[in-house]
Amino acid sequence: MSFKSPFPDVDIPNVSVYDFLFGSLDDAERSRPALTDGGSGSGITYGELVAQVDGVAGALAARDIGVGDVVGLHSPNVPAFASVFHGILRSGATATTVNALYTAEDIAKQLADSKAKALFTVSPLLPQARAAAEQVGIAAENVIVLDGAEGHPSLRDLLAEGAPAPDVSFDPATHLAVLPYSSGTTGRPKGVMLTHRNLVANVCQITPRMGITRDDTILAILPFFHIYGMTVLLNAALYNRAALVTMPKFDLPEFLRIVAEFKCTYIFIAPPVAVALAKHPLVDQYDTSSIHTIFSGAAPLDAELGHAVAARLGVAVKQGYGMSEMSPVSHAIPFDDNESPLDSCGPTIANMECKLVDPATGEEVDYPALGSDAVSAPGELWCKGPNVMTGYLENPDATAATLDGEGFLHTGDIATVDGRGNVTIVDRMKELIKYKGYQVPPAELEALLLTHPQIADAAVIGVLDDEGEEVPKAFVVKQEGADLDADAVIAFVAERVSPHKKVRRVEFIDVVPKSSAGKILRKDLRAAEAKS
Repeated sequence: MSFKSPFPDVDIPNVSVYDFLFGSLDDAERSRPALTDGGSGSGITYGELVAQVDGVAGALAARDIGVGDVVGLHSPNVPAFASVFHGILRSGATATTVNALYTAEDIAKQLADSKAKALFTVSPLLPQARAAAEQVGIAAENVIVLDGAEGHPSLRDLLAEGAPAPDVSFDPATHLAVLPYSSGTTGRPKGVMLTHRNLVANVCQITPRMGITRDDTILAILPFFHIYGMTVLLNAALYNRAALVTMPKFDLPEFLRIVAEFKCTYIFIAPPVAVALAKHPLVDQYDTSSIHTIFSGAAPLDAELGHAVAARLGVAVKQGYGMSEMSPVSHAIPFDDNESPLDSCGPTIANMECKLVDPATGEEVDYPALGSDAVSAPGELWCKGPNVMTGYLENPDATAATLDGEGFLHTGDIATVDGRGNVTIVDRMKELIKYKGYQVPPAELEALLLTHPQIADAAVIGVLDDEGEEVPKAFVVKQEGADLDADAVIAFVAERVSPHKKVRRVEFIDVVPKSSAGKILRKDLRAAEAKS
């Protein structure tokens, strides 16, 4: 049997994302600030945002782009991202959001795979965007540079055309809204097919748990091109009429300045930001008293680190879990929940059910008695709900390997569940280290290493020792001025873990490689290790 959300199902309207977010906008809300650029202070109101969304949709329709077409969006977090993203969806086209850090080759692969007909970008990213567009045959007039560049139309040019938004008709339950790209549980990046209903559903599911209100000012540091930023920040904030302040990339002094200047109240982060907030001396030089909640996602947040942030800033710290394939949220510690363990990702959200399946036997694990303090054995987390993708674009084999016949998404993550329904992610199946038959979760060792006062950051992978046995190796970034050697790191871990979990090797590095969403890129560390 499966276990379900402890929360009652929520109503999910069968409407487009545009109608869901903006259909009820009233005159008073039109004058409220929607998005502000944290660097320049310039921004747009909700009324201006909707006008720009309609203008982009009209310009795309005038170019014969609409239902059945795909448009690329390659931009960091700026207010115009929202105008273009929702303009693409308003036109009936599908948006494929492109990582702002991608090379021309990476961009070209995504544009080709998604069959994009146009590409929006910004001038700092134009060289790689233009090279990719040329490679896949997108003409210069269909490469729109938001802030303007010679030889390309700008967002201002599109809006100046004054083309009316088209009348479009589609089924929100089946029509694709977005095509983010994800490696999923295995393999090369794949187009994740998410419908309008998927995106609407996830905002409906998380709104009661997140507690975002129109009184919140939310710092948008997580990239909108990533599904976490797209749903939890952009869409959920707009739905609740909150104000968003954008940052194109994380920089701690700028982050702190924006929090202080704009009185940001709700901050969504990935764990690397939590490390800085807990440990960096610069934090004490800024006024962060406006913040009431910090919510972490994209990778596991250790409870001790979370509590350190909470104590230092005097805020509530919460955690959630999700995947691109789930639009993305499936679990979250509610904003008003002070009982769920912080190292868990909280209970299952409304309208979802889950299973934990032993990857070795294929059998479902036994669940603890409801309300008890017991914790289940670990198993692969399977999830089912209205936010789960329809599949991977033109990849039936990968879809069949991830979505089963009952509609459960096999996440590839190992988790446990306690008697109160709180799910805790142990690690990725493919990243577990197998030491003499024992499973060693890298995330557990990384969390422990971060508790060392002289360690600024850390990552752990499995490497082969001289006897061909896989052993944990730690890559460690020292705090500035730290006096720390490999033996001290090994001893620190050995005193705190079971023998099979000991770190056996240590390498000091300058920075831990991470994705734009804050996930440790262990594959990069493995690749570097293979070359050494």
